[in-house]
Amino acid sequence: MQGARLVTLTGPGGSGKTRLAEEAAAAAPQAWLVELAPLDDPRAVPGAVVSALDLRETVLLTNELSSSHDDPTRLLIEHCAHRSLLLILDNCEHVIDAAAELTETLLTHCPGLTILATSREPLGVPGESVRPVEPLPPDPAHRLFAERAAAVRPGFDPSQDPQAIAEICRRLDGLPLAIELAAARLRLLAPRQIADRLDDRFRLLTGGSRTVLPRQQALRAVVDWSWDLLDDRERTVLREVSVFAGGWDLEAAEAVCSPPDVADAVGSLVDKSLLIAAPGGRGVPGMRYRMLETIGEYATERAAETPALRLAAQRRHIAYVRALVEAADPMLRTGEQLPWIQRLETELDNIRAALARVTGAPDLADEETAIALTLNLGWFWWLRNYRPEGSGWAERVLVLLPDRAVPDDPADPMYWPRMNMRLLALFLTVENRPQGLVITDEERAYVERVRDAFSSPTPQGARFPGIIWPFSLFHLGGVSDARAALDSAVVNCRRFGGEWELGVTLMFRAHMAVDMHGNMRGLDDDLTEALDISRRVGDRWMRAQVCSAVGEAAMARGRFDEAKEEYEEALRLAYEVGAYAESPFLTARLAEIAYRSGDRETAEKTLDVASEEAEQYAVVDTTAFVGLLRAHLALADGEVARARDLCDGARDVSKEGTPPPQFEAALGLIDVRITAAEAGPRVGLALLLVVLRDAVAASCAEAVTASLVDAGAELMARSGDLPCAVRLFAASDVLRDVQVRPMPERAEYEAVSAGAREALGDVRYEAERAAGAALAHEEILAELASGADAA
Repeated sequence: MQGARLVTLTGPGGSGKTRLAEEAAAAAPQAWLVELAPLDDPRAVPGAVVSALDLRETVLLTNELSSSHDDPTRLLIEHCAHRSLLLILDNCEHVIDAAAELTETLLTHCPGLTILATSREPLGVPGESVRPVEPLPPDPAHRLFAERAAAVRPGFDPSQDPQAIAEICRRLDGLPLAIELAAARLRLLAPRQIADRLDDRFRLLTGGSRTVLPRQQALRAVVDWSWDLLDDRERTVLREVSVFAGGWDLEAAEAVCSPPDVADAVGSLVDKSLLIAAPGGRGVPGMRYRMLETIGEYATERAAETPALRLAAQRRHIAYVRALVEAADPMLRTGEQLPWIQRLETELDNIRAALARVTGAPDLADEETAIALTLNLGWFWWLRNYRPEGSGWAERVLVLLPDRAVPDDPADPMYWPRMNMRLLALFLTVENRPQGLVITDEERAYVERVRDAFSSPTPQGARFPGIIWPFSLFHLGGVSDARAALDSAVVNCRRFGGEWELGVTLMFRAHMAVDMHGNMRGLDDDLTEALDISRRVGDRWMRAQVCSAVGEAAMARGRFDEAKEEYEEALRLAYEVGAYAESPFLTARLAEIAYRSGDRETAEKTLDVASEEAEQYAVVDTTAFVGLLRAHLALADGEVARARDLCDGARDVSKEGTPPPQFEAALGLIDVRITAAEAGPRVGLALLLVVLRDAVAASCAEAVTASLVDAGAELMARSGDLPCAVRLFAASDVLRDVQVRPMPERAEYEAVSAGAREALGDVRYEAERAAGAALAHEEILAELASGADAA
């Protein structure tokens, strides 16, 4: 008001415009309030101002104006022309044209006049400064509720249920009138009861003060007032945009709404404070629109009055969302992925609404559309760590498919969409399949049917989701033939797939090569090709995964500086693309590198970061892995009891999913070391024998089994059997080949080896090493068994 002679406070009904205007005018030496709400005829506006200023008796519309002196506008000009005063025109929206005309006339002829108007839309007068009255932020909203609550229920203590009060204020959009009406209900209801009844807010929030205008005594009346001021086109658009969830842009509105000139109608609804317009934010060009929850519920009720119109709008909304996800899906695997990821994140509520309709609404459920939506969202869900949610939607879509018992017909046009749907559902659940879950014969037959559809050379198996068919093997209880499955998938992608599909399949094979026995062959070739492809394609997720595989291979070979560099690059790319299911584990891997390099301080700090991220993004495997590494650190400090708690905790967490065999072996290793510290080396050896047998049966990588054999050598040395310890260390060296012992194991290896050489002498020591280097797996197990039997 210091810089403009006309300031208009705009906002929805009940947002506190009048109260703010009165507070702003309190310090003015001459301020006059003109209530326009009671007027039914725009022609009465000048007379209402005359009456408020008490210039003469109220000018009635029925009066015959006989002279210029009887013209209320002329009378106002004469009175205000040489005075400095503030005029408050309250509630202009229903007489907006008349209020605007009078305002412009008075400001033109009265230089000392300032006008403060309240309206649900701007007056549109030159020089107008429009100030939207925003809903109350949480803290002031909570204070307002508490103040009004204390007035109707003396002694009310908001600290008894702050969550309910916060929910009330949030769901009522911070609108002061609605909050006051809710507080008035405390005569009858507790805060939690009020919060639970807000789905029916228009029936609940009535009975306001009798001293206010009738339309402010109930929430519905406030919104009815705005509705009554709309024309038919605006009402239609408001009904139709109620099908959106979370907001929309102009393109979406034009796709969903039926009247012509949708942009004009949307702009009008924004002006009338029924829609809120705001810039789209980071990565989202243009303006986005939304409704306050109260307005949205009202618009939904109004839309229900015209069911045919609402159903048609819902169908257009589904079509719009489908077109969006079909355009976005292929772009998520390119260098242009970031803006498309942000677009899908922005539209996530609309995507969920469309999925809910096509999977559950009686008039909208449709198998083909539901499958199309889900398949085009599958990679987004995986990439952005919406995997449990995606799995839930996939299960809802599967209900629409024919019963499992119905034979598949490859000639049916829906054959491949249905198979893709089934495979995607299996893929999205593979990480969270509870450990030890027994698969039924029916489930096994179902998974095998899906696997068989994609395992043969076909174009469908060379695109997503077909390329991930080898992961269906995890549902069959093992991965013994996973390498062969990935070999087949790579061949199929070379024949039928694009670069992205080939690169991802090579990357999966490289990760498995590091983790499984005898699979280091060809690893470097796969990594080199996958890295070249990832750079050409531009997919940050793929490049992060390839860098991770390179880092894992480097770590297995003891090249810790190289591993650290690759994992840091993988983490940077994961953060950039928002792959929040990957970043916590990559951080934990950096902690492992620090631990294996002997950098204890960095390992602990990095584990703290990984733990926080794993909790934030609910990444169970990282939580378990962090617990495993912390157990190693605790045991190194001699904190055996704490190490036991950490080990048991990691095991419990890992049971929430399906941990890979190498993790089971690593967890078994620390369990062995803790058991030996608790009960002695020979008891530890008995447990080690079981862990090693399981690791060999699961085809764990040589580095994993070598670490277990190293542990056996250490325990044999502690038991006093130095010759056996030397033999086992030599057997471990053969298993490792070019792979280097990590620092913690290396220190123990060097200490035991030096002591054994001194005790046995060089000749005996070298003879035992030669014997150990020739040991086969079964002979290694026999050596360990002899130590365990001696317990």
